[in-house]
Amino acid sequence: MIASSSRKPARSPRSCAASGSRRPSGGRAFSASSAEGTPPPSASWRPEGPSGELGRVEVAEPRSKLPHPAPSLPTDPALYSGPFPFYRRPSQLGCFSLDAQRRYHGDAQALRFYSPPTDGQGPNFDLREGYPDRYQPRDEEVREGLDHLLRWLLEHRGGLEGGPGWLAGAIVTWRGHLTKLLTTPYERQEGWQLAASRFQGTLYLSEVETPAARAQRLARPPLLRELMYMGYKFEQYMCADKPGGSPDPSGEVNTNVAFCSVLRGRLGSHPLLFSGEVDCTDPQAPSPQPPACYVELKTSKEMHSPGQWRSFYRHKLLKWWAQSFLLGVPNVVAGFRNPEGFVCSLKTFPTMQMFEHIRNDRDGWNPSVCMNFCAAFLSFAQNTVVQDDPRLVHLFSWEPGGPVTVSVHRDAPHVFLPTWYVDAMTQELPSPPQDTVP
Repeated sequence: MIASSSRKPARSPRSCAASGSRRPSGGRAFSASSAEGTPPPSASWRPEGPSGELGRVEVAEPRSKLPHPAPSLPTDPALYSGPFPFYRRPSQLGCFSLDAQRRYHGDAQALRFYSPPTDGQGPNFDLREGYPDRYQPRDEEVREGLDHLLRWLLEHRGGLEGGPGWLAGAIVTWRGHLTKLLTTPYERQEGWQLAASRFQGTLYLSEVETPAARAQRLARPPLLRELMYMGYKFEQYMCADKPGGSPDPSGEVNTNVAFCSVLRGRLGSHPLLFSGEVDCTDPQAPSPQPPACYVELKTSKEMHSPGQWRSFYRHKLLKWWAQSFLLGVPNVVAGFRNPEGFVCSLKTFPTMQMFEHIRNDRDGWNPSVCMNFCAAFLSFAQNTVVQDDPRLVHLFSWEPGGPVTVSVHRDAPHVFLPTWYVDAMTQELPSPPQDTVP
């Protein structure tokens, strides 16, 4: 995709150390007391569900050609209300950037720096300014899958803590895929599909766009497209290109550009290697060590009644919590906009305190349920995808109100691990592709 000539001049590449990264001193389990009020167990958690709730399994090809699929997984929140499971605080392994043409760079050149207003006045940011003339949205028809994360993995697998062998027992995915798992027990509108393949012992999870999601995207109304722009425009008002700098909202909003953190963590018995996009880093953060220095930026409409706040806490705050908790981002800064599209107020939501807004709401969400279901799904996937074959895909599907089901597929169009990755990982001395990844 070609960027507009009005985009900002290119910055000199930074290394991941530009964010103040230090060598991690060791992972620490997130305390459930910060989210639930009870201490976490020291061992992995396994939910107990009632028998007889197994859904019908779909099989895409004759059983003689494919492994026997596993049963389905229920999603009722009541089944996952046990103690908060062990979750190791994620530690950053590295990072990468995507430029205005969505090209990969193994550095921190796209990292931005948190620079909020300092004059004490209301922000009065015009989130409609520049739309649509200075807006370059990413081409959503290009399905990137795990490609950028896989390229980072090829470049760094030899330097992973514990050696390349650690990867054989891990789950590799995007943070956004895990976020969808966390919110599943409370989701009532949008289903999902996750493709899974095992290769050299590692389980890879990659989201597949559902037919309903594709139809919704193609029919996206103009107002929703403008609201999406406003979220990115807010980031432009709140971020600078260098520490201590001032934001420049006059430039192009190009959603191809992204800075991504790559992290290592553990949920229950499941080692995780995952990546997520980061909005900015705070040069004044108490800890300069990623991800503790990162800040998530969000927008929402102004709230004027207790009922509006209650709905906000039940629905939007759940997704904000799941997204930031997984990555270890300590704070979400929200800009509340009026009907004219101006940000009238800013509010900081500490991630570890979000649950307090909903703790006494009978119809609210529970962090333990979210994390326990995610752990249960990862166990379900690990026990289902047993054959080591990058061309064999188990497709996990879920629609609100039902269980997670699985179908089995082989080869195109379901395969998502690219040939360049499989070939390079198979070689004794792997090398990343030469600009073959979009």
